[in-house]
Order: sequence, then structure tokens, then C-alpha cells
Amino acid sequence: MRGVLVLMRHGESEWNAVGKWTGLTDIPLTEKGREEARRAAVVIKDIHFERAFCSKLARATQTVEEILTALGRQDIPVTYTNALNERDYGIYTGKNKWEVKKEIGEEQFEAIRRGYETPIPGGENLQQVCQRVHPYYTENILPLLVKGKHILVTAHNNSLRAMIKLVENIPDDKAAGIEMKTGEVLQYEIDETGKMVGKIKLVVNEEAGLQ
Repeated sequence: MRGVLVLMRHGESEWNAVGKWTGLTDIPLTEKGREEARRAAVVIKDIHFERAFCSKLARATQTVEEILTALGRQDIPVTYTNALNERDYGIYTGKNKWEVKKEIGEEQFEAIRRGYETPIPGGENLQQVCQRVHPYYTENILPLLVKGKHILVTAHNNSLRAMIKLVENIPDDKAAGIEMKTGEVLQYEIDETGKMVGKIKLVVNEEAGLQ
């Protein structure tokens, strides 16, 4: 049996809704974000999860709680870890993204948002996020996948970008193209050697709802 890895970005948070860089600030979900989580549960309801992993930030923990409640699977053990927290946006934390874009220009703005090695004063770039996410995945999640377990990971855009980069073996110079929207779900099939052998981007229907 091959392992199944499902990655989900948390639903919309209060700061997502107003375009602020959130980073490590512990901001809760909006009602729309909770609904995004419930809709995501619909598309993964046929997967028999055995473990879940989640960041310690409220927008992720609330997302996994909504999912497991919707699935009626509160019995699934959930491991909460700082290793899966969002990147630290340093001096940009709490600032409006689009106002910053006007101030610094599109090229520098995109480098801050998506650059792999672009320095972030007082914060982390994607390379630094990878340095904490990759060892955690290799030591804690991958061993379960190679045994054929079905695993749910609920986290953030950048911690999931780091995991996707590793799972799909994406080179550094292509990392800027990795993106997950709030409420988005990816499903991977992992073989007994730990290699990705299948990928599906699950479509979360905005009209979907659990019966």
C-alpha cells in the first residue's frame, strides 16, 4: 500500500482578508475561512487518515479542527509543531502587501514574497523555512508515508511551499513558482522508497457542503 500525503493551506484569516502579511502573528480564521475548511473536508472525505500534522498557529489549528469535525474523525491523532508555522515576515509583519508594493516596486515586492534567498530583515526567506520544514518532514512524516499511512498536513503558504519543494524535488530557482491559496488542497501518493509517484490538485467546490 502506498502512502497518501494531503496538504491543505489554512482557510482565510482575518489578516488575509485585508491583505496584511501575517507571518507568526496568531490571527484567527474568518467565518469564510472556516467554511473553506469545511468545504475542503468534502473532497477528502473518502481518505482514511491515520495521522495529522499541523502548525501551532490558530488559523491552522482551527482549520484542522473544522476538517476533523466535519469528517467526524476527531479520533485522528494530531501533532502540533512550530516546525510547520508560517515564515517570519520580520519588518513586513502586519503591513499591507499592496501598500508595500506601491512603495518598493513590483520586482522587489515579488522578491520578498516569493524569492528563495531574498533576505528579510528580522525574518525568514523560503530557504530558511526549508531548513526547518525539511528535517521535520524527513524525520516525522516520511517514515509514516513509506509504511503506507495516510497523512493530513494543515499549515501555511510558505511552510507548505517548503514541503512541496522537497516532495516534488523542485530546484531552488523554480521555488518562486510554488503557491497555495487559502483552502487549497493537494494530494500526493508516496511509494515505499519515499518517492512521489502521483499528484492531484483537489478541486474545492465553493458550493460543496457536508450532508
